[in-house]
Amino acid sequence: MNFPDELIRFLRKAERVAALTGAGVSQESGLRTFRDAQTGLWTQYKPTELASPEAYENNPKLVWDWYAWRREAIKGVRPNPGHYALVDMAHQFSDFSLITQNVDNLHRMAGSPDVIELHGNLQRVKCSSCGQQAKDWDDADDGVPQCESCGGLLRPDVVWFGESLPRTELESAVEAVRACHVFFSIGTSGTVQPAASLAYAARNRGAAIVEINAEPTPLTEKVDFALHGKSGEILPALLDAVWG
Repeated sequence: MNFPDELIRFLRKAERVAALTGAGVSQESGLRTFRDAQTGLWTQYKPTELASPEAYENNPKLVWDWYAWRREAIKGVRPNPGHYALVDMAHQFSDFSLITQNVDNLHRMAGSPDVIELHGNLQRVKCSSCGQQAKDWDDADDGVPQCESCGGLLRPDVVWFGESLPRTELESAVEAVRACHVFFSIGTSGTVQPAASLAYAARNRGAAIVEINAEPTPLTEKVDFALHGKSGEILPALLDAVWG
């Protein structure tokens, strides 16, 4: 696989790098997107009926069961070469920030230690009342498990439709992209805000923008390097070309 010489030079001299990953990275592991996962009995519901504060308030058991089903469905899913390449990439730079829109925990499974999870993590649950994360819970419970501290109902620790992104994670992401020399947009459509604005924030600060995606996106015309294909193939090859 051939890469532009200029990109190779950029990466060899870069010290601070940030990467944003989206659903395309997880799909290469065989993981379905939120809407694609709505099979069987779940097809009768709109996404907002399964993933919004209003849906949880109206029918917490339905929402809990949907996320319990999703956790069970991804048990056999494993990181792909793209995830592992990002782990290796982190060792090549003095400052590397990995930001993700995915909630599947695959980056952490691959070995990335510090992941900025903009939309939360499907493998965590928290109390809907006090916000404390739960250490243990039973997905097979007849009802919705309760918080050990305050007795409130537990909920998945993910961002629902109509909710704001977690402030700490968003601030960390913005700080990373404003300081980076190179910004990667990987497997993301570039349309979901505010994550979609991160590439532009990096570009406005003079960073080189690299897009890796199966097909062109609204961001493509604005990037310095557009690499179309699977991140699980492109990222390992790129690492080999730069440091191999």
